Amino acid sequence: MADNVNLIDALQALAHERKIDEFFIIEKLEESLAKSYEKILGLVNDCRVTIDRKSGKIYVYELVPVGDYNEETDEWDDYEEVDITPSDVSRTAAQNAKSVIAGIVRDATRQSIYEEFSERVGDLITGTVLQGTKDFTIIKIRDGVEAELPHFDLRKKENEGELNERPDNERYHHNQRLKLYILKVRNPNSDDNHVKGEQSRPTIVVSRTHPDLLRRLFEMEVPEVYDGIVEIKSIAREAGDRSKIAVASREPNLDPVGACVGPKGSRVRMVVEELKNERVDIIAYDERPEVYIANALSPAKIQSVTVNRETHFATIVVSDDQLSLAIGKDGQNARLAAKLTGWHIDIKSASFAGEPLAEEETLLEDEVVDETCAFVSEDGIRCRNHARPGSKYCGVHAHLED
Repeated sequence: MADNVNLIDALQALAHERKIDEFFIIEKLEESLAKSYEKILGLVNDCRVTIDRKSGKIYVYELVPVGDYNEETDEWDDYEEVDITPSDVSRTAAQNAKSVIAGIVRDATRQSIYEEFSERVGDLITGTVLQGTKDFTIIKIRDGVEAELPHFDLRKKENEGELNERPDNERYHHNQRLKLYILKVRNPNSDDNHVKGEQSRPTIVVSRTHPDLLRRLFEMEVPEVYDGIVEIKSIAREAGDRSKIAVASREPNLDPVGACVGPKGSRVRMVVEELKNERVDIIAYDERPEVYIANALSPAKIQSVTVNRETHFATIVVSDDQLSLAIGKDGQNARLAAKLTGWHIDIKSASFAGEPLAEEETLLEDEVVDETCAFVSEDGIRCRNHARPGSKYCGVHAHLED
C-alpha cells in the first residue's frame, strides 16, 4: 500500500514540477502497463489497467469477449473484465513508470519549445556550439533549448528530404558562438514532414546559408534598416563565398548604400566578419531596370544595357577589359546579378556586340550608374556615398550641385 501511495505522490510532484496534468501522466502509465501485462502474462485477449487516483492501488483486467462477433466492425459485442491483478503489480508499475514519465517529459518539452519558437521562424538568434556529427551540429540556444544546424550530404540517397544549411567554408568548434536564422520548428504532434530519428533530434532547425540571415544581420548592424528608412529590396547569396544586396532609401537625403557600409566600412565589416569573410556587395536599387541591372553587375563598368520587358531579357555591353570582371569567376558575378534583379542577363564585349533592337530600351554610356559622390572634404577625403541618378553628388551633398 505504501508503494502505491509513494507512486501517486511521485507522479503528483513530477506533474507539478514539469507543469503537466497529473491525470494525463496516470492515463499514459495505465496504457503502458496494459501493453506490458499482455506480454508478461501471455494473454490472448486485450488487457486494461486502472490506477486509483487517491490510493494508487493498481488493478489489471483481462477483457474476455462475450456475446456475438460482428464481422462488419471486426469486434465482439461486449467484453467481460476479469481481474487478473498479479501480486507484484507495484514493482512492474515502477519499472514502467520510469520510461513512461521520461517519454511524457520529452514530448511535453518538445511541445513547449514548439509553442514558444513556432512564432519566431525567420528570427535571428545567437547560439553556442555543443557538439557536431557528420550530419548536423547541435546548437545550445539557452538552458534546456537546443537547435539543429543540418549539413547532410545531399548527394546520398539516404539523405532524401534532409537539409544542408552550413556554408562550405565553415567548420565549428565546441563553445563557438554563432548567429543563426530560425528556418523552421518541427511540430511534434504533426504527421507531416517527419525526418529520420526525429525524436532524438532538436525541434528547432537553424540555418547559416539562408539569404534572410544576411537581412537580419543588416537589421542588427544598421539602425536605418531596422527602422525601415533603408529598405532591402533583394538579396542574392552563394553562402560562404559572395552575396549581393540591393537597397533603397525612403528618405530622399539619405544614401542607402552609404548607410549600410557605415563609417569607414564599419557596419558591413561586422556582417562580413560574422559570415566568415563572405564577400558582400551592396547595390543601389533603381526602378529603371537598365540602371538596376548595371548597378547589380558592379564592380564592372557597363557601357550599355538593353532590356526587353516582354521577354525579361537584358543584353549588357562592356569593354573588352571589363568582360571577365562583369562575368566573374565561374560566372558568379553575372549569376548573382541575375538572381538579384530577376532578369535574364546576357553579357557581351564591345568588340562583339551587335546593334540593339529598335523597340528595346537602352541605357546610354553617359548616364550616371552607381558612381561615387564627387564631394571631397577639406582633409582630402572623398565621400564614400553613391551619387544620386543624374547628379555628381549623393543626397547629403546634393546642395553642392547648385
